[in-house]
Amino acid sequence: MSTSQGFQPFTETEERQELRKQVAKLASKYGRDYFVEKARSGGKTTDLWLEIGRCGYLGINIPEEYGGGGGGIGDIAAVCEELAAQGCPLLLMVVSPAICGTIITRYGTESQKQKWLPGLCDGTGTMAFAITEPDAGTNTHNITTTARRDGDGWVLNGRKIWISGVDEADNVLVVARTEDARTGKLKPCLFVVPTDAPGFEFNAIPMEIVSPENQFQVFIDDVKLPADALVGDENGGLVQLFAGLNPERIMAAAFSTGLARFALEKATQYAKERVVFQVPIGAHQAIAHPLAQSHIEIELARLMNQKAAALFDAGDEMAAGEAANMAKYAAAEAACDVVDRAVQTHGGNGASQEYGMAGLLVATRVGRIAPVSREMILNFVSMHSLGLPKSY
Repeated sequence: MSTSQGFQPFTETEERQELRKQVAKLASKYGRDYFVEKARSGGKTTDLWLEIGRCGYLGINIPEEYGGGGGGIGDIAAVCEELAAQGCPLLLMVVSPAICGTIITRYGTESQKQKWLPGLCDGTGTMAFAITEPDAGTNTHNITTTARRDGDGWVLNGRKIWISGVDEADNVLVVARTEDARTGKLKPCLFVVPTDAPGFEFNAIPMEIVSPENQFQVFIDDVKLPADALVGDENGGLVQLFAGLNPERIMAAAFSTGLARFALEKATQYAKERVVFQVPIGAHQAIAHPLAQSHIEIELARLMNQKAAALFDAGDEMAAGEAANMAKYAAAEAACDVVDRAVQTHGGNGASQEYGMAGLLVATRVGRIAPVSREMILNFVSMHSLGLPKSY
């Protein structure tokens, strides 16, 4: 059917395409060498982070009245993807503007929004997110970090693990549990905790990933908080928590597809330039077909992620949850496969620091585990998409 009859070709808006172009241009000034140098020297990508904020990209999903761009999760996912596609994957993009920004925008009081959102937008008030615990893992219902009332305020106690970027954050949005006075049962609640609060401590976890962003164990011992540290309704429960988890999956998918695009571009360029047996190795189907297959898989994952973002921004939470999980699964698989193929394309050079392919193996492999494992996504799809019995 022609577009004159009311049908439109599928493509991102001109504004989204221009956003991608400008973010890619900005990130290319830094590039993979910058990112790896910071990672290996123990440095931080603060200058890149702040420039993203100054250009208005960091808070593009946050309402304009709080310093943001007034866009949706699809816009911030595009920013995340384009950064990764230039070799600068930033985990805090997933956490600070997407998870924390979305939850505070949706459930924070006006004073909380005024207090925290502008810093998320310009990069001067980065916020981490703490949900995972040593003895809970994927089972959020087993979280034991608790909050009890202390006069007008709160006291938090607990442990968290695999928390990204705590050393770069001013605050952490902590998932804790409070006791329901009526039932005596514990219910999840969200608290903003300053990283310099007495009783809040964190230790870096040594990692094999080449990244300037670190992972941490967090210890919360009798941390006292004011009343306004509680974000949202004390009785809001899982609804408020999951408002940040669908964006997390969409952003994780964008992170993976960006890295996948980066690896594919490097492998393709090498296959064009590397000559063996008198022709470029890309002329051989053993090299060309796996890379072509990856291109297809990456584009399919990107398409599903755009669908997930569009559903989320349209307010269709149920459909967005299904699509976000599928996108995250597809993106992680595509990223792992293309990096493996990129290493193989480079031959021995694939294991060298000079070409930087081997370092992507662990970085992309984590996408199959976090922020939700591929097995739990398959459980979700089995139950909710196919109607099969619950397996756990």
